[in-house]
Amino acid sequence: MPDFDVIVVGAGPAGAAAALEAARAGRSVCLLERGPYPGSKNMYGGVIYGRVLDTLIPNWWEEAPIQRWVTRRSTMLMAGDQAVTVDYRCSSWGEAPYNGATAFRPEFDAWLASKAEAAGAVLICSTTATGLLRDGTRVVGVRTDRPDGDLTAQVVICCDGVNSFLAKEAGLYPPSDPANYTLGVKETILLPREVIDERFAVRGDHGVDIEILGCTGEVPGGGFLYTNAESLAVGLVLSLPKLAACGRRPEEMLAELKAHSAIAPLIEGGQVKEYSAHVIPEAGYKMMPELIGDGILVAGDAAAMCLAAGIWLEGVNFAIGSGAAAGQAAARAVQRRDTSSAGLQDYRRRLDSNFVMSDHRKLREAPHLVMSDLAQQQLPRIACGVMEQLFTVTNPDPKPGLRKIIRGQMKLNNLKLRDAISQGMKALRTFG
Repeated sequence: MPDFDVIVVGAGPAGAAAALEAARAGRSVCLLERGPYPGSKNMYGGVIYGRVLDTLIPNWWEEAPIQRWVTRRSTMLMAGDQAVTVDYRCSSWGEAPYNGATAFRPEFDAWLASKAEAAGAVLICSTTATGLLRDGTRVVGVRTDRPDGDLTAQVVICCDGVNSFLAKEAGLYPPSDPANYTLGVKETILLPREVIDERFAVRGDHGVDIEILGCTGEVPGGGFLYTNAESLAVGLVLSLPKLAACGRRPEEMLAELKAHSAIAPLIEGGQVKEYSAHVIPEAGYKMMPELIGDGILVAGDAAAMCLAAGIWLEGVNFAIGSGAAAGQAAARAVQRRDTSSAGLQDYRRRLDSNFVMSDHRKLREAPHLVMSDLAQQQLPRIACGVMEQLFTVTNPDPKPGLRKIIRGQMKLNNLKLRDAISQGMKALRTFG
């Protein structure tokens, strides 16, 4: 007899959701975490979108360890010392059932993993899964770094993060392309709550999410600034191969963002508490591995389920959604006594029927568009140039027309009308 029905490797949001659903279905579940506690190894500076939790943990917002509810969402385009910002505010986002929230991953991950424990899952921390156990082609468990630490199971769910070693060992991952990955770097900057409230024009538990394009120079990527209760998260996401080729350090580029006139006043006087870095799967649907094998499933970042689509920058919700589907499918396969690849196909059906795979398929071209020269360089420069000319009073000269300004900026930035139309149509097909 195996030690467990299901072993889940990695106690992040995907792993915790998988363990929670499998345990609720009456299966014996082991949740393995290499850190001393869930979330201890994670770097996160973003927003959690909680709708996916509604069916897993009703009224989750009443107990989840949230920093602030995001009630302002801003998109900022930078070019040199210029910046143009589109700012949206919605007070109803600060009321139940809420839209998005900032959170600290160590707190959030530990909370979600505790729900899996309460459902009956066994959490084992400070333990690394070093490899797979096999019976022929079937995965039947994992090896660990503990003495006599082999653990057997009918199904192993890999939620071990980006560049999953277990999924690769199972032969589910194609050869890695560095162009499919970015490096996220982040600083957590301490500021008093009242200072954050005044600078960002929010009150109570309301917060702000600012996403930035045009702030990474010759390296494709983007920036972000989020408000926590008494700190800010400011950081960059940078193309790995371009970062390596440019010879610059990511912390230098982050310092430049912090010194920009649009950012510096917001973080002034803050104390840096933490610097962290994390590799991010950026290409979405196009880099996903095989998700199912004999006795094995892959979910969350391990399955490249991170959406970097410019308008939408999401990850934790896809991790929870895919993890929950994996846990449900594994429990069903165990019950039916068929944990072969064919017996685990319910996982794919569940993903295809919910937002996880639908959104990734629909937006599969978005990462390429966001990393294009048009989005990274030309669009920010044109937008900032148009705003500067539009709002610069030219007396005694007459005011130029808007069409003339736009045409002039397109010419200045070497953007031909036919190329703009072509890229616009691609964007419309992708996001429309």
